[in-house]
Amino acid sequence: MTPSTEQLALRQIHAVCQTHAQALEEALHDMQLRALSVDEYQHLTKEDRRLLDQFAYRYTRLQDDMGARLMPAVLKALGEDIAPMSAIDRFSRLEQIGWLASADDWMTLRQVRNQFSHDYPDSATERYERLQAAIQAAQKLVITLAHFQSHIANLQQ
Repeated sequence: MTPSTEQLALRQIHAVCQTHAQALEEALHDMQLRALSVDEYQHLTKEDRRLLDQFAYRYTRLQDDMGARLMPAVLKALGEDIAPMSAIDRFSRLEQIGWLASADDWMTLRQVRNQFSHDYPDSATERYERLQAAIQAAQKLVITLAHFQSHIANLQQ
């Protein structure tokens, strides 16, 4: 059976998300090995900055690509008309059909990403706390993508 245009688009964006997730998992692993303290976070080495940049880039790209590209592609592949749907409606629909554990949790993950990516508090302690929240959110993103992956595999059978 020949895959539909929607299924091909889903495969393509899924592959992009998997690439981001793999690089993100590597950065998370390296960050865990490095285990920066609050004090060390104030005086980063060149290697630490590179690692944090890699983490931030892959984290934001995975979050953005999943929300803006993968989730709409899933709904299209399932035959849903997403044109009239807002982002929260798409998240809610994915929750209804069992692809997303919670639309509210996804919105919280987006909020954590926005705070981490766009807000730059003066306090090093607050920046460190946002990093820790972003690390936890990134781990949840990887788990969410794995959940999607199992559903995508079932779609392609």
